[in-house]
Amino acid sequence: MSYTPRLQEKYRNEIVAALKDRMGYKNIMQVPKLEKICLNQGVGEATADKN
Repeated sequence: MSYTPRLQEKYRNEIVAALKDRMGYKNIMQVPKLEKICLNQGVGEATADKN
């Protein structure tokens, strides 16, 4: 079973088409693609508190 992330599906289905129309790309391969998305979460006070 293959799972495709929601953001990747949204990008392929909605954003690529919108970019193609807005920027005037003639070929779908001209549209920039996402290679990596990195999310960071701060831990702040959790590092100081040993409990």
